[in-house]
Amino acid sequence: MKRRSLLVVAACASMAAGLAHAQTFPARPVTFMVGYSAGGSVDTLARLLAKGMSEKLGQTFVVENKPGASETLAAQQVAKAKPDGYTLLVSTEAPITQAPFLYKSMSYNPDTELLPVSILVKVPVALMESPQFPATTFQDFLKNVKARKVGDEVKFGSAGIGGVTHLPAAMLATKAGYPWIHVPYKGSPPLLQDLIAGRVDAAFTGFSNALPYHNSGKVRIIAVGAASRIKTVPNIPTFRELGLQDIGAQYIIMLSAPAGTPRDITALLASTAKTVLQDKAFQEKNLDPYGYEATASTPAEAVEYINTDRPAERERIKISGARLD
Repeated sequence: MKRRSLLVVAACASMAAGLAHAQTFPARPVTFMVGYSAGGSVDTLARLLAKGMSEKLGQTFVVENKPGASETLAAQQVAKAKPDGYTLLVSTEAPITQAPFLYKSMSYNPDTELLPVSILVKVPVALMESPQFPATTFQDFLKNVKARKVGDEVKFGSAGIGGVTHLPAAMLATKAGYPWIHVPYKGSPPLLQDLIAGRVDAAFTGFSNALPYHNSGKVRIIAVGAASRIKTVPNIPTFRELGLQDIGAQYIIMLSAPAGTPRDITALLASTAKTVLQDKAFQEKNLDPYGYEATASTPAEAVEYINTDRPAERERIKISGARLD
């Protein structure tokens, strides 16, 4: 058989295999692994997305929480899973582009064992104070913490060491030059409870997590990491306005699969996620009030984003001095 004929046969076989995947997937429940406890911004979006994709694809999508180690426990489980589209990771960039610069060694390689499927949304981060903290504005906050003495440093909570709520705090401390003590938690819900009780003084968390507590007076949001002011809190300044746009006070939530997952499956997952996220009613209810930006990228665009983000994360981690081993 001539080479041209062989190439045509191979191409047809590949197309047939892809069509077979597309026609049969998903044939059983799909699991979204989430590296935080239930109730945080990543978990909430994962559950909303699971519901929407279940409706679109006629198969159950479920969320399984595996918190700890800045999402790397969940990422490892997905990286080692069978590349068939049934075990997926919903995460921030933490286990993808941050972890390699925070750990000397890792149990998985995000570059070779995880495949970016879609950048789902971009999430603004909020800087919050405990209601007991003696300041009401960002400027007053900095004055107070800079005046602290050794032994009375501000206690700054985060949803995990080295994660997307830790690095902004470390960057802010470095740039503003204030003394602090880092208090890490396994996710935003326990962090918020201790912030309300005054056991920690301040914290970064996803804006959507913070907003209900701010509205009820249980915490005070004093700055947000959005491109412009968020309409639900128009009186609160952005870090861009405050000259601190490079502290990383915005993060992504993305969908990843084990490397080797067929392209037709990742394309189907990305396009279905896009349909869910770009629905006007979905956005008005679940995204717009919290300043979320629905990106809903293709797999190729997700790979490009990660490749661009990696050097920026390396520089932030270097400046912050954060390490996990």
